[in-house]
Amino acid sequence: MPLRDGVDPTRLVIAEEEAGRTLGEVLEARFPGTAEYVARESAAGCVLGSDGAPLGPGSVLAARQAVWMYRELPDEIDVPFAMPVLYEDERIVVVDKPHFLATMPRGARVVQSALVRLRRELDEPQLSPAHRLDRLTAGVLLFTRDPAVRGAYQQLFATGGARKEYAALAPVDPGLELPTVVESRIEKTPGIMRAYEVAGPVNARSRVELEAEVPDGRGGIVGRYRLRPETGKTHQLRLHMSGLGVPILGDPLYPEPREFVDGDFSDPLRLLARRLAFTDPIGGIEREFVSSRALSAGEFAVHEPPKADSASEGN
Repeated sequence: MPLRDGVDPTRLVIAEEEAGRTLGEVLEARFPGTAEYVARESAAGCVLGSDGAPLGPGSVLAARQAVWMYRELPDEIDVPFAMPVLYEDERIVVVDKPHFLATMPRGARVVQSALVRLRRELDEPQLSPAHRLDRLTAGVLLFTRDPAVRGAYQQLFATGGARKEYAALAPVDPGLELPTVVESRIEKTPGIMRAYEVAGPVNARSRVELEAEVPDGRGGIVGRYRLRPETGKTHQLRLHMSGLGVPILGDPLYPEPREFVDGDFSDPLRLLARRLAFTDPIGGIEREFVSSRALSAGEFAVHEPPKADSASEGN
Protein backbone atom coordinates (compact mmCIF):
# COMPACT_ATOMS: atom_id res chain seq x y z
CA MET A 1 0.00 0.00 0.00
CA PRO A 2 1.33 3.46 -0.82
CA LEU A 3 1.79 6.25 1.68
CA ARG A 4 -1.24 8.40 2.37
CA ASP A 5 -0.34 12.07 2.72
CA GLY A 6 3.11 11.22 4.05
CA VAL A 7 1.98 8.51 6.48
CA ASP A 8 2.83 4.80 6.13
CA PRO A 9 0.08 2.16 6.27
CA THR A 10 -0.09 0.07 9.44
CA ARG A 11 0.44 -3.70 9.49
CA LEU A 12 -1.51 -5.64 12.09
CA VAL A 13 -0.88 -9.35 12.79
CA ILE A 14 -3.79 -11.42 14.06
CA ALA A 15 -3.03 -13.23 17.32
CA GLU A 16 -3.94 -16.87 17.98
CA GLU A 17 -6.73 -15.87 20.37
CA GLU A 18 -8.24 -13.56 17.74
CA ALA A 19 -8.54 -16.27 15.07
CA GLY A 20 -12.09 -16.92 13.90
CA ARG A 21 -13.30 -13.45 14.82
CA THR A 22 -14.29 -10.82 12.28
CA LEU A 23 -12.18 -7.85 11.31
CA GLY A 24 -14.69 -5.50 12.91
CA GLU A 25 -14.64 -7.41 16.18
CA VAL A 26 -10.84 -7.54 16.35
CA LEU A 27 -10.33 -3.87 15.56
CA GLU A 28 -13.06 -2.71 17.93
CA ALA A 29 -11.43 -4.76 20.72
CA ARG A 30 -7.99 -3.34 19.97
CA PHE A 31 -9.09 0.20 19.17
CA PRO A 32 -12.47 0.93 20.78
CA GLY A 33 -14.68 3.40 18.97
CA THR A 34 -13.22 2.80 15.50
CA ALA A 35 -16.13 0.83 13.96
CA GLU A 36 -17.34 3.72 11.81
CA TYR A 37 -13.83 4.50 10.58
CA VAL A 38 -13.12 0.83 9.75
CA ALA A 39 -16.40 0.55 7.83
CA ARG A 40 -15.59 3.66 5.82
CA GLU A 41 -12.05 2.50 5.05
CA SER A 42 -13.22 -0.97 4.08
CA ALA A 43 -15.87 0.45 1.75
CA ALA A 44 -13.14 2.47 0.05
CA GLY A 45 -11.00 -0.66 -0.44
CA CYS A 46 -8.33 0.58 1.96
CA VAL A 47 -8.16 -2.46 4.26
CA LEU A 48 -6.23 -5.34 2.73
CA GLY A 49 -5.21 -8.84 3.74
CA SER A 50 -1.71 -10.25 3.34
CA ASP A 51 -2.68 -11.51 -0.14
CA GLY A 52 -3.75 -8.01 -1.20
CA ALA A 53 -7.46 -8.85 -1.21
CA PRO A 54 -9.84 -6.27 0.31
CA LEU A 55 -11.29 -7.04 3.74
CA GLY A 56 -14.60 -5.88 5.17
CA PRO A 57 -15.80 -5.60 8.77
CA GLY A 58 -17.37 -9.05 8.47
CA SER A 59 -14.27 -10.80 7.12
CA VAL A 60 -13.25 -13.74 9.31
CA LEU A 61 -9.57 -13.67 10.23
CA ALA A 62 -7.00 -16.43 10.68
CA ALA A 63 -4.15 -16.61 13.19
CA ARG A 64 -0.97 -14.83 12.07
CA GLN A 65 -2.83 -13.22 9.17
CA ALA A 66 -1.59 -9.74 8.29
CA VAL A 67 -4.01 -6.86 7.88
CA TRP A 68 -2.87 -3.66 6.18
CA MET A 69 -4.73 -0.39 6.72
CA TYR A 70 -4.25 3.29 7.38
CA ARG A 71 -4.62 4.26 11.00
CA GLU A 72 -7.12 6.89 12.00
CA LEU A 73 -4.97 9.94 12.67
CA PRO A 74 -5.20 11.28 16.23
CA ASP A 75 -5.94 14.88 17.09
CA GLU A 76 -2.50 16.40 17.54
CA ILE A 77 -1.16 19.57 19.08
CA ASP A 78 0.65 21.56 16.43
CA VAL A 79 4.38 22.10 17.05
CA PRO A 80 4.68 25.75 15.96
CA PHE A 81 8.35 25.77 14.98
CA ALA A 82 9.93 25.62 11.54
CA MET A 83 12.28 22.87 10.43
CA PRO A 84 14.73 24.48 7.97
CA VAL A 85 16.62 22.39 5.43
CA LEU A 86 20.36 22.78 6.06
CA TYR A 87 21.49 20.80 3.01
CA GLU A 88 20.14 18.55 0.28
CA ASP A 89 21.41 16.63 -2.73
CA GLU A 90 20.18 13.67 -4.75
CA ARG A 91 20.77 11.22 -1.86
CA ILE A 92 20.23 13.04 1.45
CA VAL A 93 18.31 15.86 3.10
CA VAL A 94 19.63 17.39 6.35
CA VAL A 95 17.25 19.42 8.52
CA ASP A 96 17.43 21.49 11.70
CA LYS A 97 14.76 19.78 13.79
CA PRO A 98 13.01 21.90 16.42
CA HIS A 99 12.35 20.90 20.00
CA PHE A 100 9.09 18.99 20.65
CA LEU A 101 8.91 17.42 17.17
CA ALA A 102 9.23 13.62 17.07
CA THR A 103 11.59 12.14 14.48
CA MET A 104 9.11 9.46 13.34
CA PRO A 105 5.39 8.80 13.88
CA ARG A 106 4.75 7.15 17.21
CA GLY A 107 1.65 6.82 19.36
CA ALA A 108 -0.32 10.06 19.42
CA ARG A 109 2.28 11.91 17.32
CA VAL A 110 1.99 11.10 13.64
CA VAL A 111 1.66 14.25 11.55
CA GLN A 112 3.68 16.15 14.15
CA SER A 113 6.86 14.27 13.30
CA ALA A 114 9.86 15.35 11.28
CA LEU A 115 9.41 12.48 8.84
CA VAL A 116 5.78 13.18 7.92
CA ARG A 117 6.31 16.94 7.87
CA LEU A 118 9.28 16.63 5.49
CA ARG A 119 7.55 14.08 3.24
CA ARG A 120 4.63 16.47 2.87
CA GLU A 121 6.76 19.59 2.35
CA LEU A 122 8.98 17.99 -0.29
CA ASP A 123 6.33 15.61 -1.69
CA GLU A 124 8.78 12.71 -1.36
CA PRO A 125 7.26 9.51 0.06
CA GLN A 126 10.61 7.66 -0.05
CA LEU A 127 12.24 9.88 2.57
CA SER A 128 13.44 8.02 5.66
CA PRO A 129 15.56 9.07 8.67
CA ALA A 130 19.07 7.63 8.86
CA HIS A 131 19.04 8.08 12.65
CA ARG A 132 16.82 9.53 15.36
CA LEU A 133 16.73 12.43 17.77
CA ASP A 134 14.53 12.41 20.87
CA ARG A 135 11.33 14.40 20.48
CA LEU A 136 12.56 16.91 23.08
CA THR A 137 16.00 17.34 21.47
CA ALA A 138 16.57 19.85 18.67
CA GLY A 139 19.23 19.93 15.99
CA VAL A 140 20.81 18.24 12.99
CA LEU A 141 18.85 15.29 11.60
CA LEU A 142 19.72 13.40 8.39
CA PHE A 143 17.23 11.78 5.99
CA THR A 144 17.89 9.63 2.95
CA ARG A 145 16.05 10.06 -0.35
CA ASP A 146 17.09 6.90 -2.15
CA PRO A 147 16.20 3.54 -0.54
CA ALA A 148 19.19 1.98 -2.33
CA VAL A 149 21.65 3.99 -0.17
CA ARG A 150 19.62 4.09 3.05
CA GLY A 151 21.46 1.18 4.65
CA ALA A 152 24.88 2.73 4.02
CA TYR A 153 23.94 5.91 5.88
CA GLN A 154 22.21 4.05 8.69
CA GLN A 155 25.37 2.02 9.20
CA LEU A 156 27.29 5.24 9.89
CA PHE A 157 25.26 5.67 13.05
CA ALA A 158 25.09 1.98 13.95
CA THR A 159 28.87 1.53 13.78
CA GLY A 160 30.02 4.87 15.24
CA GLY A 161 31.13 6.35 11.92
CA ALA A 162 29.03 9.47 12.52
CA ARG A 163 30.74 12.02 14.76
CA LYS A 164 28.10 13.80 16.84
CA GLU A 165 28.45 16.86 19.04
CA TYR A 166 25.74 18.27 21.28
CA ALA A 167 25.38 21.48 23.27
CA ALA A 168 23.52 21.54 26.58
CA LEU A 169 22.70 24.02 29.32
CA ALA A 170 22.89 22.74 32.88
CA PRO A 171 23.90 23.90 36.36
CA VAL A 172 27.54 24.50 37.20
CA ASP A 173 29.18 22.41 39.93
CA PRO A 174 32.58 23.88 40.92
CA GLY A 175 33.57 20.55 42.43
CA LEU A 176 32.98 18.62 39.22
CA GLU A 177 36.22 17.77 37.44
CA LEU A 178 35.82 18.40 33.72
CA PRO A 179 36.39 17.35 31.02
CA THR A 180 35.46 13.79 31.82
CA VAL A 181 34.27 10.59 30.20
CA VAL A 182 31.13 9.01 31.63
CA GLU A 183 30.63 5.27 31.17
CA SER A 184 27.69 3.16 32.25
CA ARG A 185 25.21 0.52 31.17
CA ILE A 186 21.82 1.89 30.07
CA GLU A 187 18.69 -0.20 29.63
CA LYS A 188 15.24 0.93 28.53
CA THR A 189 12.01 -1.09 28.58
CA PRO A 190 9.61 -0.44 25.68
CA GLY A 191 6.53 1.43 26.86
CA ILE A 192 8.31 3.00 29.84
CA MET A 193 9.38 6.60 29.33
CA ARG A 194 12.54 6.56 31.45
CA ALA A 195 15.76 4.69 30.83
CA TYR A 196 17.92 3.45 33.70
CA GLU A 197 21.59 2.91 34.45
CA VAL A 198 22.10 -0.65 35.67
CA ALA A 199 24.96 -2.90 36.66
CA GLY A 200 26.71 -4.76 33.86
CA PRO A 201 29.10 -4.28 30.95
CA VAL A 202 29.39 -0.70 29.70
CA ASN A 203 27.26 0.08 26.65
CA ALA A 204 27.12 3.90 26.87
CA ARG A 205 30.01 6.35 26.81
CA SER A 206 29.90 10.17 26.70
CA ARG A 207 32.57 12.89 26.77
CA VAL A 208 31.54 15.94 28.77
CA GLU A 209 33.25 19.33 28.96
CA LEU A 210 32.24 22.76 30.19
CA GLU A 211 32.58 25.31 27.39
CA ALA A 212 31.51 28.45 29.22
CA GLU A 213 29.44 29.91 32.03
CA VAL A 214 26.57 32.01 30.67
CA PRO A 215 23.86 34.21 32.24
CA ASP A 216 20.67 32.39 33.14
CA GLY A 217 18.50 35.49 32.68
CA ARG A 218 17.72 35.71 36.41
CA GLY A 219 20.98 37.12 37.73
CA GLY A 220 22.76 33.79 37.98
CA ILE A 221 24.80 31.56 35.70
CA VAL A 222 24.49 28.18 34.05
CA GLY A 223 27.00 26.10 32.19
CA ARG A 224 27.09 25.57 28.46
CA TYR A 225 28.42 22.06 27.95
CA ARG A 226 29.89 20.30 24.97
CA LEU A 227 28.75 16.68 24.85
CA ARG A 228 30.15 14.03 22.53
CA PRO A 229 28.42 10.65 22.73
CA GLU A 230 30.54 7.75 21.56
CA THR A 231 27.53 5.43 21.66
CA GLY A 232 23.86 5.99 20.93
CA LYS A 233 21.71 4.63 23.77
CA THR A 234 18.28 6.14 24.44
CA HIS A 235 18.47 9.22 26.73
CA GLN A 236 22.21 8.63 27.13
CA LEU A 237 23.31 12.26 27.47
CA ARG A 238 20.40 13.12 29.74
CA LEU A 239 21.19 10.22 32.07
CA HIS A 240 24.91 10.92 32.12
CA MET A 241 24.48 14.63 32.88
CA SER A 242 21.98 13.82 35.62
CA GLY A 243 24.38 11.25 37.04
CA LEU A 244 27.08 13.92 37.25
CA GLY A 245 24.74 16.03 39.36
CA VAL A 246 24.13 18.63 36.64
CA PRO A 247 20.87 17.60 34.93
CA ILE A 248 20.07 19.36 31.66
CA LEU A 249 17.71 22.30 32.08
CA GLY A 250 14.12 21.58 31.11
CA ASP A 251 14.44 17.79 31.44
CA PRO A 252 11.04 16.41 32.52
CA LEU A 253 12.38 12.91 33.32
CA TYR A 254 15.79 13.16 34.96
CA PRO A 255 16.78 13.07 37.74
CA GLU A 256 13.09 12.64 38.70
CA PRO A 257 9.94 12.83 36.57
CA ARG A 258 7.94 16.04 36.84
CA GLU A 259 4.53 16.97 35.55
CA PHE A 260 4.36 18.75 32.23
CA VAL A 261 1.52 19.82 30.00
CA ASP A 262 1.55 18.57 26.42
CA GLY A 263 1.50 21.65 24.23
CA ASP A 264 3.38 23.85 26.72
CA PHE A 265 6.48 24.91 24.80
CA SER A 266 7.82 27.35 27.40
CA ASP A 267 10.44 25.09 29.00
CA PRO A 268 12.19 22.87 26.44
CA LEU A 269 14.98 20.45 27.12
CA ARG A 270 18.13 22.54 26.63
CA LEU A 271 19.83 19.93 24.49
CA LEU A 272 20.87 20.58 20.90
CA ALA A 273 22.41 18.20 18.34
CA ARG A 274 24.79 20.93 17.25
CA ARG A 275 27.13 19.21 14.82
CA LEU A 276 27.16 16.07 12.68
CA ALA A 277 30.22 14.98 10.71
CA PHE A 278 31.12 11.83 8.79
CA THR A 279 32.89 10.43 5.77
CA ASP A 280 30.18 10.01 3.16
CA PRO A 281 29.75 6.29 2.40
CA ILE A 282 28.90 7.22 -1.20
CA GLY A 283 31.92 8.98 -2.67
CA GLY A 284 34.06 9.27 0.45
CA ILE A 285 33.99 13.06 0.89
CA GLU A 286 33.99 14.63 4.34
CA ARG A 287 30.64 16.03 5.44
CA GLU A 288 29.90 18.42 8.29
CA PHE A 289 26.54 19.97 9.17
CA VAL A 290 25.99 22.52 11.94
CA SER A 291 22.71 23.61 13.51
CA SER A 292 21.82 27.29 13.32
CA ARG A 293 19.82 27.11 16.56
CA ALA A 294 20.90 28.50 19.91
CA LEU A 295 20.02 27.48 23.45
CA SER A 296 18.59 29.95 25.95
CA ALA A 297 18.39 29.46 29.70
CA GLY A 298 15.50 31.89 30.06
CA GLU A 299 11.85 31.44 29.15
CA PHE A 300 11.55 29.92 25.73
CA ALA A 301 10.14 31.80 22.79
CA VAL A 302 9.69 30.96 19.13
CA HIS A 303 13.16 31.67 17.74
CA GLU A 304 13.45 30.63 14.13
CA PRO A 305 16.95 30.00 12.79
CA PRO A 306 17.85 31.76 9.54
CA LYS A 307 17.27 29.76 6.39
CA ALA A 308 20.42 28.07 5.13
CA ASP A 309 21.37 27.92 1.46
CA SER A 310 20.19 24.41 0.56
CA ALA A 311 23.07 24.04 -1.91
CA SER A 312 25.80 24.68 0.63
CA GLU A 313 27.41 22.77 3.47
CA GLY A 314 30.43 23.10 5.70
CA ASN A 315 33.28 20.67 4.99
